[in-house]
Amino acid sequence: QYGGGVMALVIGQELLYVLRERIMLQVQRLDLAYHWRHGMGEIVTRTTRDADKVRDALINFWRQVFETSLVLLASVGLLCWYHPWLGFVPLALTLAGIGIFVQQTDRLVALDRAVGAAYDRVNQDLSEGVNGIRVIKSFGLEQQRIGSFTGHVQAFMQHARTAMAYSSSRIPVPQAIVAIGHVWILAFGAWLVQQGKLNTGELVASLLVANTLVFRIEGIGRVMQVFADARSSAARIWELLDETPQIESGQAAVPGGPLGVRLNGAGVSANGSATPILRDCSLEVAPGEVVAIVGATGSGKSSLAGLLPRLLDADRGSVEVGSPWSGWQDVTTLNLDELRKKVHVVPQESFLFSDTLEANLRLANPHATQQDMRRALELAAADEVPDGLRDGFATRLGDRGITLSGGQRQRICIARALLARPSVLVLDDATSALDALTERCVLDNIRALPATSGEGITVVMVASKLSTILLADRVAVLGRGSVIAEGTHASLLDSSAEYRELLGADHGQ
Repeated sequence: QYGGGVMALVIGQELLYVLRERIMLQVQRLDLAYHWRHGMGEIVTRTTRDADKVRDALINFWRQVFETSLVLLASVGLLCWYHPWLGFVPLALTLAGIGIFVQQTDRLVALDRAVGAAYDRVNQDLSEGVNGIRVIKSFGLEQQRIGSFTGHVQAFMQHARTAMAYSSSRIPVPQAIVAIGHVWILAFGAWLVQQGKLNTGELVASLLVANTLVFRIEGIGRVMQVFADARSSAARIWELLDETPQIESGQAAVPGGPLGVRLNGAGVSANGSATPILRDCSLEVAPGEVVAIVGATGSGKSSLAGLLPRLLDADRGSVEVGSPWSGWQDVTTLNLDELRKKVHVVPQESFLFSDTLEANLRLANPHATQQDMRRALELAAADEVPDGLRDGFATRLGDRGITLSGGQRQRICIARALLARPSVLVLDDATSALDALTERCVLDNIRALPATSGEGITVVMVASKLSTILLADRVAVLGRGSVIAEGTHASLLDSSAEYRELLGADHGQ
């Protein structure tokens, strides 16, 4: 048993490591649409609780099966040695008890799925309570969030109690059936003693063996409960591992040289909705050009930005990179890793990992020197940030960079993107927290990059501020799911009523 325990511990930890590694790899492979459908709490549950249950079942179940089989064979063999009927009847009763346990597993699986779903909601609520702490405190929602979390925990406890009560209440029945074998041995054994076919010592030994079978059946019941829980957890894990990513990498290499982007009748529909976000959207951005994308709320600006590095795939039409003189290539045919290194999106939500400033910057370029990082921060008008931190580049930024201001986080994210030396930089309202002067400084620095790097950067800016729009060479107006107007700021003021409406120009603003 000692050797088996050590082996189970080693194999169990190795199994848990492999299982969690596969889950993590799959989570990274899956596209954004999957993560929008499934919350973080669900993924955390699969990685922790469900993985633990599968590990426990695979180790404890088979160990218990092995030990129980040996005990059952040895016990029945000994009883049959004394007399065949002393062994056959307890064997039949034990198998009947095990059969009852097996029949109950489907109900236990259903109960554990309910427990798992309740645990998902607890994790999701906890995650939102931590990540949204600023909003919660701003609106004084502490008690409301505490009440919500308490409700989810109580629901989880109720489901867990129901599952435990069901499993515990079903153990005595098989135990009672197996215990009948004890009565049989006592009665039949006494008759054999009376007939002189069995001595008293053998009868006592037979009764002790029967006791072993009764207690062993309780252990089998506990293991069957673990196995039923693991069936539910394994099904949840396999649902994740069997999920097919909707975005698969192509094989072609990304074209060299300066890159532009082109949309040919591209269309995108919301997940689970027949209403398209973009329909028949066409736009061409030449290499080195700076284009602002504007539109009303919900017009599909961020969806358009997500199409360029294939964070989303177009349902219709095509998205291409290249240039008018070297030709265009559909992004679906290109190697995904190479494409995302060349076409980089900086979202409005500036996400920084809970690590040092240096580690966050080096995500885009692991081999960047401190001089490279300072240069990137200078281009993003954030060169003062490391000097203002206690440990400079070695300063830990806290969860999501909470120790920095919104403008600092946005500039660091832009610097991180520039360290990757992209050919196309997509700013999805990524300068919203910057003042007009800093914003102009950042864009002027990006425009000047061709003079130092020898390769022009194409910039696509999702813009909502006039100061951002004025920095662009050209403006594209999104409306009704497609580009309805293009041109310079001045020309659109004259020719596009939608553009004037967006800027409030028709209302004297």
